[in-house]
Amino acid sequence: MNTIQKKIWMLATVVLFIMVSIWLAFTYYNQKTQNQYNDILQRYLIMNEVTSSSQKVITDLNNYLLNPSLANLEQINVSQEKIRYAKYEVYNLVNEENEFALTNYINLIDSFIETTNRSLMFQSEAEVEASAKEFSEATRISKYISEMTLTVIDTELKTYDVLYRGIIEQSVEFKKLGVWLLLLIIVSLLLLTYWFSLTITRPVHQLTKAANELSKGRFDMQIKVESNDEIAFLAKTFDHMRININNLISEIQQKAQLEHELQQNKLLLKESQLRSLQSQINPHFLFNTLNTLSKKAYLEGAEETSDLLVSVAGLLRYNLKRLDRSVTLYEEVIVLQQYMEIQKARFTDRLEFHMDIDESCLQMQIPGLTLQPIVENAVIHAIEPEEDGGSIWFRVFDGDERVTIEIEDDGVGMSEDKIKQILEERLVESEGHSTGIGFSNVVKRLRLFYGYEDVIHIESKEGRGTKVVLKLPKVRRIENNEKAPDRR
Repeated sequence: MNTIQKKIWMLATVVLFIMVSIWLAFTYYNQKTQNQYNDILQRYLIMNEVTSSSQKVITDLNNYLLNPSLANLEQINVSQEKIRYAKYEVYNLVNEENEFALTNYINLIDSFIETTNRSLMFQSEAEVEASAKEFSEATRISKYISEMTLTVIDTELKTYDVLYRGIIEQSVEFKKLGVWLLLLIIVSLLLLTYWFSLTITRPVHQLTKAANELSKGRFDMQIKVESNDEIAFLAKTFDHMRININNLISEIQQKAQLEHELQQNKLLLKESQLRSLQSQINPHFLFNTLNTLSKKAYLEGAEETSDLLVSVAGLLRYNLKRLDRSVTLYEEVIVLQQYMEIQKARFTDRLEFHMDIDESCLQMQIPGLTLQPIVENAVIHAIEPEEDGGSIWFRVFDGDERVTIEIEDDGVGMSEDKIKQILEERLVESEGHSTGIGFSNVVKRLRLFYGYEDVIHIESKEGRGTKVVLKLPKVRRIENNEKAPDRR
């Protein structure tokens, strides 16, 4: 992630690099020009050094001839060494244009040195006249060296005049280049600064716009900032906050919906209790009466009648429990068996009931009176209309996260409209001799109890039977609500 601080350092580095590059370019050009000037000046100084050294040799030689002392002799040697060194420096100045002139110039210096040496030799041999003659020759050569030095310098001036004028023209052009380069650098820095400011201000503007949308309550709008610095991190954090707020609002809405549904359930419960009060028969009295009849039938030897009365009493006792509590699947299966005992007594061989139950699932919680209304629907519509009766299958399977309950019959089936009516929880008119617990009511209570819509599926075609599949979650969406929805 590129931080804003890193971007600032990058901008400063680019500006510094440009300034250093310009400084190095100017320094290099100035140094190159200075070296060219120094080279020309050095050539003139070397040739002037030859003239001065030759004149110094003549002076020292004259002193020695007048006073042949060891000190004067040493001084002559020093002067000769200087003119030799100057001669070697002249070697380095030779090029194609001045090769002929400088070669003669160097030969003239060699002749001068030889003449001074012969004058010293004749002086040491006491040949004064010969020594004086060589001295005069050396003096003449020295003057000639001075004249030739001026000639060579004049030649050098003509040779380097073009170079010198070229250096002046380059200086003028370089000044113009410097002005254009300065303008180019200013424009480049302005563009670079503008781009750099956009990389900071654009994300801030996008974040500000997103904050303004959030202030209007638009929590469904994603916050996206095109950047890779701290502002992008801030935008991601801001977006997480938006998602959390949106989820919190959705959760509040769900809780409000659930509260509304619970309130409806309470109203349904009160209505059911009022209807129960309107009944002319006391359920407890009826339950006790059935128990008494069951015992009397058993004592008289009518065991089948006694068992049937026990099943009816069990159904009644199950219905006397509180309507707003959940029960176990085991309790539902027991009641279902009691109900089927009553129906078998009614239909005899016309009804076949098959059960396949995974006992590990029997302790899960479900709303009361869930299975009986579905099986009752199968009895009414699959067994009762058929002269030969039919079969009902009841199965319980254990899945990874859900328990599957299947209730299947081989009856006449259901129409698409009726299936849609049941799944949409619309009131379906029940048969007159049913228990009064509607199929749609079961669907509604299951959805309220588990907090899921996809808890029931109906597979049916007219004339080919019906299969009702319940897929019940092992873990309810709202664990702390122990109450089951009311039934009516």
